[in-house]
Amino acid sequence: MKRTDFDRTWRELSEDVITGMKEWRLQHPKATFAEIERALDERLARLRARMLQDAALASAAGDWTAEPEAERPVCPECGHVLTSQGSQTRQFQTQGRQEIILERKYGVCPACGTGLFPLG
Repeated sequence: MKRTDFDRTWRELSEDVITGMKEWRLQHPKATFAEIERALDERLARLRARMLQDAALASAAGDWTAEPEAERPVCPECGHVLTSQGSQTRQFQTQGRQEIILERKYGVCPACGTGLFPLG
């Protein structure tokens, strides 16, 4: 799947949320409002995490090494242009406690040694 080809995947995950919620509700006809909300939030958290991950990976800032030097990220400490140290994996946890894994370009400042994943 291309990083910008989200429609099918997101639609399928959305349908999973709807179907899963419908099935859950049929299995829990006496659920309280709070229980229904938790069940829905669990399902939506998975969709949200996937959408967040896909959108972040599609960011043009994710691969800044092909940009002209004048457009590359700079060190927030001293302002020098970052030097790429290749791709590294970062793991995040969303508000819904879902894990997201992103592979991003990592940069190091040649002047002061600050290392970071540029925003984007």
